[in-house]
Amino acid sequence: MTSLPVRALLEARAGFLEEIRRFFRSRGVLEVETPVLSHASGTDPALEPFHTRYKGPGGERRLYLQTSPEFHMKRLLAAGSGDIFQLCHAFRQEERGARHNPEFTLLEWYRLGFDHHRLMAETAELVQHLLGGMLPVEKRLYADLFVERFGWHPLEVDLETLAGAAVELGVAAGGLERRDQWLDLLMALRIEPELGRGCLTFVYGYPASQAALARLCDDDSRLACRFELYLEGLELANGFYELTDAAEQRARFEADNRQRRELGKAPLPLDERLLAALETGLPKCAGVALGVDRLLMLKLGAERLDEVLSFPFDEA
Repeated sequence: MTSLPVRALLEARAGFLEEIRRFFRSRGVLEVETPVLSHASGTDPALEPFHTRYKGPGGERRLYLQTSPEFHMKRLLAAGSGDIFQLCHAFRQEERGARHNPEFTLLEWYRLGFDHHRLMAETAELVQHLLGGMLPVEKRLYADLFVERFGWHPLEVDLETLAGAAVELGVAAGGLERRDQWLDLLMALRIEPELGRGCLTFVYGYPASQAALARLCDDDSRLACRFELYLEGLELANGFYELTDAAEQRARFEADNRQRRELGKAPLPLDERLLAALETGLPKCAGVALGVDRLLMLKLGAERLDEVLSFPFDEA
């Protein structure tokens, strides 16, 4: 149970959501709603969606609970919606702990004409507004963090060195075969806990292999136009200068499914409606998803996500 009285928690959440809406209304960003259930889900091997079945007129089919509203929002952008934001619930399997709940509140927004650097600036403004203070802001290149902590470049290091670094941290990570798996492990264990201490830390310039739905950088195709935001060692947001190339996005979805098979996971259907929207034309834009519960947890000084949820997973 939360350490706050129920009424106080509900008021804190309601006020927090209202401040988010006020922030975007003042900037002319339109609030939208999109379906929670969809015919397809993201193919990211690191995310596992919930699914259910529809039975009724039109037949029977599998549907997925959204891990993010991204695909539907991009379809709206391609249809001419303009700048949009959404507050919604998202659902992810295999995520439960002090900082995770299988069902959580997500804020996602898209800004036409922005690149990822401009969106980082707006994200900082939003977080500062919600936390009620002008926290310092720093921007760090992903590669620089590894060079400083380990002494090697993440795009050039061999797998043996990566495994050795994990062993030095007391981790026997058998079964990891991909560079990105090792990098994710070392990032989580050694680098992330130090980020955002007393400031907002934006990490950007992720490897192209971790681009997801971000475009690659024009000046260095080894890097993705992607960022993550950290505060007090906690990841709060993940943003992209969005990929608009339908063929490239299809290739990435297919590569994700190959990796899912290698990991013993079931492949997921490609979102053909999103790909069709990209074919029609997604305007140049940047988008970001921010964990509302995590940010509220920091604002209220809570130690666990459960403390800021009206009904945590085990009580739902």
